Amino acid sequence: MPRPVLVLASTSPYRRELLARLRMPFDVAAPGVDETSHPGERPAALVERLAREKALAVAGAHPGALIIGSDQVAVLNGEPLSKPGTHDRAVAQLRGMRGRRIEFLTGLAVHSAATGVTHSRVVPFAVEFREFSDAEIEAYLQAERPYDCAGAAKAEGLGIALIRRMEGDDPNALIGLPLIALVDLLAMHGVTPLA
Repeated sequence: MPRPVLVLASTSPYRRELLARLRMPFDVAAPGVDETSHPGERPAALVERLAREKALAVAGAHPGALIIGSDQVAVLNGEPLSKPGTHDRAVAQLRGMRGRRIEFLTGLAVHSAATGVTHSRVVPFAVEFREFSDAEIEAYLQAERPYDCAGAAKAEGLGIALIRRMEGDDPNALIGLPLIALVDLLAMHGVTPLA
């Protein structure tokens, strides 16, 4: 039986690079999902819901495909920090995170357009940030411009200089696509990168 087409329901270049590591051909589709949290929605529930919604949003255009959806937030004081979008919001997020331990939650979903079955999970990854200065924040933001990263944290670049330590099962989760969990979810649909 032929392997189903994989579709990444994301326009994130970071997720695209990570998925390419599995050496499986895939297409990319923009999900166009509103990422606003619902009143009272906890961060873990938010990212899992959005990962599922992103996968489902593109399923109709890709019958028979396996659709991968993912979403991430940083959690500060129990509240989600998403992509800052602007320089000023990034500065505020980073000021709030310095010297603190922040949990990044990545929701992941794999939906089969053929069967209608969706498997999902939330993958946590913790980061302890250094006590960095406002000048260091500015230098980092000017160099990386991480306005499209949850909490303005881009550990795969110069942002690593802001971090004291990391803790979690899969460092890819911090970049936005937990590959260990993804391989597990693909296997639930009968697909493996090694076959």
